[in-house]
Amino acid sequence: MTSFEAVADQLDHLAVEVPSWAYGNSGTRFKVFGSPGTPRTVEEKIADAAAVHRFTGLAPTVALHIPWDLVDDFGKLKAYADDQGVALGTINSNTFQDDDYKLGSLTHADPKIRQKAVDHNLACIDVMDQTGSRDLKIWLADGTNYPGQGDIRARQDWLAEGLRTIYDRLGGDQRMVLEYKFFEPAFYHTDVPDWGTSYAHVSALGPKAFVCLDTGHHAPGTNIEFIVAQLLRLGRLGSFDFNSRFYADDDLIVGAADPFQLFRILVEVVRGGGYGEGSQTALMLDQCHNIEKKIPGQIRSVLNVQEMLTRALLLDTAALDAARTDGDVLLANEIYMDAFYTDVRRDLAGWREQRGLPADPMRAFLASGYQDDIEAARVGGTQAGWN
Repeated sequence: MTSFEAVADQLDHLAVEVPSWAYGNSGTRFKVFGSPGTPRTVEEKIADAAAVHRFTGLAPTVALHIPWDLVDDFGKLKAYADDQGVALGTINSNTFQDDDYKLGSLTHADPKIRQKAVDHNLACIDVMDQTGSRDLKIWLADGTNYPGQGDIRARQDWLAEGLRTIYDRLGGDQRMVLEYKFFEPAFYHTDVPDWGTSYAHVSALGPKAFVCLDTGHHAPGTNIEFIVAQLLRLGRLGSFDFNSRFYADDDLIVGAADPFQLFRILVEVVRGGGYGEGSQTALMLDQCHNIEKKIPGQIRSVLNVQEMLTRALLLDTAALDAARTDGDVLLANEIYMDAFYTDVRRDLAGWREQRGLPADPMRAFLASGYQDDIEAARVGGTQAGWN
C-alpha cells in the first residue's frame, strides 16, 4: 500500500467550500430550532466559516444563497470576507420560497413566472460579477404531485429555454452547475430528478455548464460512485454537495451514515481527475445542522472529507490494476479494503502540525472560547435561518 509520506503533499490541494446557511438555524418539516450564537447577519455567517478554515486549513471559501444572503454592497462583503481570511464562492439561486413558485419556477406554465425565475438567476450572476465567484448553482424544486397536473414534456422545453438565457449571460470565467434531486417537494415527478436529466441539459448548453452531485439526492441502493465515474468520464462533474443520508435528503454530516461510501466516491474522484491541480470539480458541503452546534458540525465534516480522501490516495492502484487484470477478485477487494481500513488520524495530526494548524482542530476550537464569545455577543436581533 502507498505510504502516507508519499501522498502528504497531495493533501495540500484539498479545499472544501462551506455553505453560509449551515451556520443559520434549520430544522425539520415541523419546526426550525434556534440555538445560542447563531449568526444574525451574513457577515456573522462568514466569520463563523472563517473560524472553520482557521482551525482546519481546509475551507477557504464560503458559498452564498440569494436572497438569504442579500446585501446592498457585495463588493464590501467581499472585502469583509477577505479580511476574515476566506473568499466568497458559489452563488446559489433560490426559486423555491416565493409564493409565485408554488407550481414551478423555470418550468411554470405562466411565462411571467418563468421570466421572474430567469431574472432572479441573472441577478445572481450580477452578484457573481461583484464577488468574483466562479459558479452559479441552480437547484429547482419544480415538479408535480399528481398525474395530469402538468405537461411533463413542455416543462422540459421551458426549462431548456430558461437555462439557455441564464447560460448566455455567464462571463468568460463563470460556470453554471445544475443540481438534481429525485423527489421532494415534488412527489409524482420532478423536473430535474437525476444525473441523466441534468447532464442532458448542461450538455446542450455548452462547455461552461456542469452537473452538481448532491450525495443525499439518490434513491436507496444507488451506486453513487458509478455516477461520479461517469460524469468525470464525460467531463461534466462540476461540483459536489457533500452530506450524509440514512433515508432521504437528510443533510447530515458527510460520512456519518456510510463512511465507506464516502471513501468509494473519493476513490473515483481521484481516479477520474476530479482532485488536484487543474481539476474542474469543486468539493462543497450542503448540510443543515439541526441539533448539534453549527461550527463544530462543519469542522467535523471537512475533517471527514480529508480523512477519506487520504485513504483514497493511499490505495495501491498499481497492485489493484494487476489483480484486476489477473481476474483475482478477492485480492482486488482486499487491496481496496486495506486502503479503507487504514487509520490515518495520527498521520493527519502530524501533517497539520507541520503546517501550523492544530493537531486536533475540534478540540482546539472547543478550547478557543470562540463558541462562548459568539453566544455572549449575539444576543438580540433576528437569528438567521434557512427559511
